[in-house]
Amino acid sequence: MVNTNINVPVAPSERIISLDVLRGFAILGILIMNIQSFSMIEAAYINPTAYGSLLGLNKWVWILSHIFADKKFLSIFSILFGAGIVLLASKAESKGLPSAGLHYRRTFWLLIIGMMHAYLLWYGDILVAYSICAILAYLFRKIIPKKLLIIGILVFSISSLIYFFFGWSMPYWPAESLQGTTNFWNPGVEKISAEISAYRGGWLLQMSHRIPTSIAHQTFIFFILTGWRAGGLMLVGMALYKWGVLSAKCSKRFYYILMSTGFVIGISMIAYGVDRNFTENWSLKYSMFLGWQFNHWGSLFVALGYIGLIMLICKSEVLKKFTHPFAAVGRMALTNYLMQTIICITIFYGHGFGLFGKVGRTQQILFVFGVWIFQLIVSPIWLRYFRFGPAEWLWRTLSYLKIQPMRNKK
Repeated sequence: MVNTNINVPVAPSERIISLDVLRGFAILGILIMNIQSFSMIEAAYINPTAYGSLLGLNKWVWILSHIFADKKFLSIFSILFGAGIVLLASKAESKGLPSAGLHYRRTFWLLIIGMMHAYLLWYGDILVAYSICAILAYLFRKIIPKKLLIIGILVFSISSLIYFFFGWSMPYWPAESLQGTTNFWNPGVEKISAEISAYRGGWLLQMSHRIPTSIAHQTFIFFILTGWRAGGLMLVGMALYKWGVLSAKCSKRFYYILMSTGFVIGISMIAYGVDRNFTENWSLKYSMFLGWQFNHWGSLFVALGYIGLIMLICKSEVLKKFTHPFAAVGRMALTNYLMQTIICITIFYGHGFGLFGKVGRTQQILFVFGVWIFQLIVSPIWLRYFRFGPAEWLWRTLSYLKIQPMRNKK
């Protein structure tokens, strides 16, 4: 029986499996890049020459991660977040019920969870940015898909224009601003040592870097980059969901075209950008604001390529049987996202094993594989006995103003 009560979450039988599979794929994929922020200094994420070896296998791990992972899975997750807004709102409104209260309660509690994640555990949190973007994205939910796509791309492009302006105007910056940006892009020994000491220290000592960095991410970086990128992709996600792209309703031919076009354009663009950045020796003048553009735009195409690939797998009678663990990871996306943080800070931070700054890029990927295996095994087992992941249960209970039943009925 279909739920008719807006205060009841979607039952497992009503879920769109392709969305869960895609969400699980994205949650696992984002760890490929997040592992760098967990294990290395902040600057190493945007400037691979800022810290650690970039020779031999380490270089190839970075190149492949950059081409196939950096911003791609985060783009998919942003797209899915927008789709989720439309899905939940339409579920309520189709029954003649208001959706605003539920949406903004969900958004508020996700913001609180994100703030706790950012300030207590890891500065790289994305939940706060999603919550803020969702406040406005909800207002666009009834616009037709074509307009949503156009508006979404325009919003997405604003951060690109801002970065072009910064790159063009750099020769005119005050000396103090230029020096501050230089220190961020390529920090000196003293700054590197301070960050390493903080994260190899106890939880309270980590706050010396985590708090100011989280504030910067949620203010300046949000207004010049994250907000425009995430918000624009949410609108793109709304359009793709309304067209049936994310629910595997389109033809196989459509998904083959989406996959091949996305991969060919995106990978070519990003690979060219990688070559140019190495040619320019990863200089601040070129790479930070101009060389960055290739991946900014190329990541959108590769993300669409991945979406096409996953939808083809979901439509395949032979292959879709292998998607169940990914769907389970996707159903527990918030729990698994937070779990990745808890696992990684335990491995790399001083209150755990203290490996921060000691693990090269090649070894980081081994930790990624380990977490993937763990979550792909544990998530399906958990969902045999429980309806939600722990974080999902808490979020839904707060959002629906009703304690949700946790255990599956036998």
